[in-house]
Amino acid sequence: MGLFKKILLFFFIAIFLNACGGFKRSDVKDNPINDADKRKKNIEEGRGITLGKTFSKGNGSFNFATSNEMWRASLEILDFVPLATVDYSGGVIITDWYSDDLNSDETIKIIVNFLSNEIRADGLKIKLYKKKCNQNQICKTQLLSSNINNEIKLAILKKAAQIKAEDTKKRSKDSDYRIVPTQD
Repeated sequence: MGLFKKILLFFFIAIFLNACGGFKRSDVKDNPINDADKRKKNIEEGRGITLGKTFSKGNGSFNFATSNEMWRASLEILDFVPLATVDYSGGVIITDWYSDDLNSDETIKIIVNFLSNEIRADGLKIKLYKKKCNQNQICKTQLLSSNINNEIKLAILKKAAQIKAEDTKKRSKDSDYRIVPTQD
């Protein structure tokens, strides 16, 4: 190893050892014992590390299905149809083939794609497929472009707006009864 590398290595070791600051004796009454209290104290003192948006993908805002009004409304509107695929992270709901008449040779499938978490008409895409089978079970499937797509979308948007209004009302009601501690 060359002289320059030895000096550089010594320099880095000296810096790291100096950064440690040595051992300080502390009193038990000044330091919390359980983890929750330790975390609270560290946050209050500004200790810790944050990576910010280093490892995040996309915009970093993820709503869970229970708090997403569009998702909840879609499930409520489509509750009459058996669901084949429900993927919140993929933003899609696919129903199974459905017919309200057991003797019918026509069935429908509904696909709901979520393009946004916001309650907007362009945040939702609805596709309807119709499958018609003959006596020999030879089936033809076609994409429907009918008014039903818009009716389903409108019903989901209305229901999502109602859910959001109810949630907002509930949150404001809960905050009205919050007890605020006073300092003596």
